[in-house]
Amino acid sequence: MCNLYRMTKNADEVAKWFAALNEAAGANFGAEVYPGYPGLVVAEGRVRQMNWGFPVVLKGKKGQSLKPKPVTNARDDKLTTAFWRDSFAKRRCLIPVTKWAEPEGKAGAMTRTWYRLGGHEMFAVAGLWRPTAEWGDAYTMVMADACAAMFDVHDRMPVILTADQYEQWQHGSEDEAMALVRTCDLELAVERTDALWVSGERPAQTSLL
Repeated sequence: MCNLYRMTKNADEVAKWFAALNEAAGANFGAEVYPGYPGLVVAEGRVRQMNWGFPVVLKGKKGQSLKPKPVTNARDDKLTTAFWRDSFAKRRCLIPVTKWAEPEGKAGAMTRTWYRLGGHEMFAVAGLWRPTAEWGDAYTMVMADACAAMFDVHDRMPVILTADQYEQWQHGSEDEAMALVRTCDLELAVERTDALWVSGERPAQTSLL
């Protein structure tokens, strides 16, 4: 699964890349995007800022509602279940990504391993979005089985879309969209680091505009 990614292009660059209208002028988001943080998406032909993760409200031991948690990943085998069905049918989007990270190593000492599409400064991950009462518009990434380049780290990875698939993912039928939800067969570049996966405070959000 993916719970951290980088997006180092600003909204104008994203709009140009995806031939979309920029409605995120003045958006404030960080180069590293964490669950619950704002990020950019391309939805309905527009570059928009949304929060990463669909909110789910859990109950405490006494039945009280807890603080909502962001669900950042939608598994390929769950897209037609109640939680995701409406968004998969009606609100599919593109998530611009520079690279994403997975934790690797022993528990308590895991480090960040980064993956990106080889030879690309930016690429699109298949996403879903919906309006929420808790956080406004929110988005999530769609996941499929991992490819050989990362299977030893995690068994699932984001669904990567190529430019010729953008239209089909966003506007095709559910069957046409589901046909794109598959393991990536493109070359991935892998960057293993010494940076701890959990290293205390998350960096402050700074504008890329």
